[in-house]
Amino acid sequence: MKLFSSTINTLEQAMNYSSSKQKVISRNIANVDTPNYKARDVSFKTEFDRVLSNTIKANRTDPRHFTFSSSSSSNFPLFNQSSGTFNQNGNNVDIDKEMSELAKNQIYYNAVADRLGSKFNSLKTVIRGGK
Repeated sequence: MKLFSSTINTLEQAMNYSSSKQKVISRNIANVDTPNYKARDVSFKTEFDRVLSNTIKANRTDPRHFTFSSSSSSNFPLFNQSSGTFNQNGNNVDIDKEMSELAKNQIYYNAVADRLGSKFNSLKTVIRGGK
């Protein structure tokens, strides 16, 4: 018997990804005038593939026991962006692109947080017996 669907875990991972992306974008914006700074980005696909391939299985002695799966860390792989034009000081941060990514990430985070909140509200309604 599965108590909760995997949706909550998936939404947790989505929030972790958005948080990591926010940190990287903020770092890029903060270093927009730093000589020879290379813009960075978060590799979602690499982390997604790693989580799917490294699921921990626990030995269940009774079929009524909960299933166990590993909780992935929020350390998403970072990589330097090779695209974009370089400024005279060797910096390749495009402030317009970064601000656009920041707005897009904020919308994504708000949508995930809203969905997670509605999942918990649904659980609260079930616990209260529909009241």
